[in-house]
Amino acid sequence: MTSTRTDHQLLPRLDVASTPRIRFSRLVSVELRKAVDTRAGRWLVAAILAITAASMLLFYAIGDDADRTFPDFIGFAAQPQMFLLPVLGILLITSEWSQRTALVTFTLAPSRSTVIGAKVVAAMLLALLAFAGALLLAGLATLVAGRDDGFDGVSVAVLLLFLAVQLLGVLQGVAFGLLWLSTPAAIVTFFVLPTASTLVFTTVPALGDLAPWLDLQTAQSPLVNGDFTLTWEQLARIGVTALVWVVLPFVAGWLRVMRAEIK
Repeated sequence: MTSTRTDHQLLPRLDVASTPRIRFSRLVSVELRKAVDTRAGRWLVAAILAITAASMLLFYAIGDDADRTFPDFIGFAAQPQMFLLPVLGILLITSEWSQRTALVTFTLAPSRSTVIGAKVVAAMLLALLAFAGALLLAGLATLVAGRDDGFDGVSVAVLLLFLAVQLLGVLQGVAFGLLWLSTPAAIVTFFVLPTASTLVFTTVPALGDLAPWLDLQTAQSPLVNGDFTLTWEQLARIGVTALVWVVLPFVAGWLRVMRAEIK
């Protein structure tokens, strides 16, 4: 009688020691492709571009001649982007779980931190692309308006502050996506919690002094309103609120992904 040996040492082994790791740039390109591979992603990207252009046309049509300047055009275009770009960041994260592709992703790229980093970079690149598009459209609208002072007050510092607001919004979307790993939950909390925070801080007199330091919308209101001449105290407020609303949720979400069981 012949016995069947099941010793694992006799089974063939797959040697993956010499297999090169996936380059980070390759992961970023994959995440960028994922952003427009789904119907929701494609529609969202198209909506961001279309609404940005439409908002500038609307401002050009109804705005006073004195307001047709580059800072006003770019400030008006920032409003829809501040709402839509973070949703794109959320979808970059939560799509792995909503479409059940997380197991494949983390099998091909086992380093979860690297994958998260690639998603963050991809979200930042998309935000930069939207920012560049807004700058181009605002510049064209200013030239068409024909005002001699159309570009007065524009500097690198102003543009960087405007970009910082956009990037903070996208990072907040990524952070909420990591925290919830669910598209509906992340989108709802992203829009509801900051609004509820502003209502609480503005309606409770005892919290009025804390609002600029703990409420994100209050801290960013000078930038949103086009006042780019910020003091150091105002910059510190933006930094503290970013820590509360962006960094802490991001760290909590990152820890959740690192410890989550991928199914």
